[in-house]
Amino acid sequence: MRSPGMIFLAGLMLCGTGATAADKPAPSGPNHIDPYVQGAENEAKLIQEVRHQLVMLPYFGVFDDLGFRVDPVGRITLLGQVTRPALKADAESVIKRIEGVTAVVNNIEVLPLSPMDDQLRRAVYRAVYGDSSLSIRYGYRALPSIHIIVKNGNVRLEGVVANETDRNIAFLRANGVSGAFKVENDLRIEGK
Repeated sequence: MRSPGMIFLAGLMLCGTGATAADKPAPSGPNHIDPYVQGAENEAKLIQEVRHQLVMLPYFGVFDDLGFRVDPVGRITLLGQVTRPALKADAESVIKRIEGVTAVVNNIEVLPLSPMDDQLRRAVYRAVYGDSSLSIRYGYRALPSIHIIVKNGNVRLEGVVANETDRNIAFLRANGVSGAFKVENDLRIEGK
């Protein structure tokens, strides 16, 4: 006999979750570039170097969301949300040293300190990366592409997955964690 939860999961996977990440701008701003997403082959050298430097930051992890925009004059605007103030400062510092960068605007938000948010981050991480299909595909990377951003009890999934099924599974796992006021699914599908 099938449980109501399994029937709901199957229905949700067939119908989708409604709005997609493409329907609204990313929280860190429209037209931003995620450093942990592979760029196009013809991507500008400056963008490649900014992407590389951000990914190499030692404290950049799954609970942080970094993004950036590049102006035609070489001005880099850093965007996103991080859990540590040092990560914000480090990101600006490494980008300033890149050849061709004329200015850096650091719009990275440092998330407030909260033991409840820390507990929620860990619980959502266990739920999402504890799923065998997601952990095999995304959990064993140096920088997993599903990022979990928690602010004041609200959860946002950010990053890139391979397909709509993975996007829906990650959302269902995160949404099943008690203690979250709201869960937003801003995961994008690779190549879209």
